[in-house]
Amino acid sequence: MALPKINPTTTEAWKNLEKHYKKVQDVEMKNLFAQDEKRADKFTISWEDFYVDFSKNRITDETFKLLLKLADEVQLKEAMQAYFSGEVINETEKREVLHTALRAPKDANIKVDGVNVMPEIFSVKQKIKDFSETIISGNKKGYTNKAFTDIVNIGIGGSDLGPAMVVDALQFYKNHLTTHFVSNVDGDHVNEVIKTLNPETTLFVIVSKTFTTQETLSNATTLKDWFLKSAKQEDIAKHFVAVSTNIEKVKGFGVDENNIFPMWNWVGGRFSLWSAVGLTISLSVGNENFEKLLLGANKMDTHFKNEDFKTNIPVVLALISIWYNNFFNAESEAVIPYSQYLNQFATYLQQGIMESNGKSVDRNGDVVDYQTGTIIWGEPGTNSQHAFFQLIHQGTKLIPADFIGFAKSLYGNKDHQDKLMSNFFAQTEALLNGKDKSEVIAEGTEKTLIPFKVFPGNKPTNTIFIDKLTPGSLGKLIAMYEHKIFVQGIIWNIFSYDQFGVELGKQLAGKILKEFKNDDFANHDASTLNLLNHYKKLTN
Repeated sequence: MALPKINPTTTEAWKNLEKHYKKVQDVEMKNLFAQDEKRADKFTISWEDFYVDFSKNRITDETFKLLLKLADEVQLKEAMQAYFSGEVINETEKREVLHTALRAPKDANIKVDGVNVMPEIFSVKQKIKDFSETIISGNKKGYTNKAFTDIVNIGIGGSDLGPAMVVDALQFYKNHLTTHFVSNVDGDHVNEVIKTLNPETTLFVIVSKTFTTQETLSNATTLKDWFLKSAKQEDIAKHFVAVSTNIEKVKGFGVDENNIFPMWNWVGGRFSLWSAVGLTISLSVGNENFEKLLLGANKMDTHFKNEDFKTNIPVVLALISIWYNNFFNAESEAVIPYSQYLNQFATYLQQGIMESNGKSVDRNGDVVDYQTGTIIWGEPGTNSQHAFFQLIHQGTKLIPADFIGFAKSLYGNKDHQDKLMSNFFAQTEALLNGKDKSEVIAEGTEKTLIPFKVFPGNKPTNTIFIDKLTPGSLGKLIAMYEHKIFVQGIIWNIFSYDQFGVELGKQLAGKILKEFKNDDFANHDASTLNLLNHYKKLTN
């Protein structure tokens, strides 16, 4: 079945939500808590090691009922069935969307073109395991018979952001190998990495589905040329591996065919860390931890697939996001993890969320007349408290925020953890309650300063509270946001799994690059032409 193609604004639930919004838009959350002593329990989901409190939102029982009704009216359940069963839901690119299959159990039966893909997935997983173990153990060596010490992941977009975020997040679980990520085509970036490497002990992992991505190939070629200053052409086979579908191009680069890890068209780049794209994760934290990451994601898949909508974590978070985006006109959401390990998490989510749902044409091919997509940004707490929290607390914008915290620290320093978590709990409480004029006066504040020290409060937050940062809990967390993306895309009636929006700039860049070589700039607007000529003047 194809995805349903229902304009959400035509549904009865949407129309009722518009009327309802006018009644509750100014509701004070602290009054809702005062009126309902069971509110916190009612709007909390406890599942495995996750405790998700969404009670600090501008929603009433009626709001929640209407949002759940909206999910039913846009046929979310039917769309989920198509998502998990391998239907071609990426209709514009004629592809299935099956990153969930990559973490499914071996006995699952998930078909593409009538063929169960699980045996092939597990064959690749075995190859990742075997390769990782030979590198980590030191059994597989470089061209001078030395064990590897460094891994360089060469990719961009989903071939970089996912593995880089996970390796950073699971740093506590890392082995002796030092991992580097090269993504930007900025030559200064790759050369800074080169300064830290020894060609005799470095393994290069090139990640490119088509093996044609300009940034990745430019960086791979630069690193290969550097490597060949010390080594011979035949040594490339020992130091370079690739994750790609383009076997011939990879072999032409010098990679041994046995060191090519396949990818599939039914996995989008921004959802690919679960595939062989995660080879660098397996190398960095060990294959056992990589498998735990996948198992955690699969547990969230099962929860999402089977749980009733009212206690379904990704569904609830998506519906709340729709409520703010489409009715309160909140344009952005902050993601604030209280763990330095997750310092790249918001950056990772930016691609997943904004590349997926940054669309202005619906599944019928019509231009939408409602808002889609949300701007995602964030930084770990407590650093963020000393940066942008001023805007959230006392600014003029409504910015819903997800607070992500872990009860237990990995190194067991209770003093630091208590200080970290006291801030975690205090910030959502402060955003809820604020501080009114009478409280400011009671503190003995000088009269002229009173207006400046008032906090309006009533700022919405979700609290995603997890026992401990483990490979399994991280897998669940990432998958949770993946499914939130899916639900929002279904409700907005857009195709979440294509990304034509990234193509235009790349096409024009190719044209300009040719013009650099020919020294002839043509058919540009006056501003761009001036800039090109200025660049030419400074660099020739």
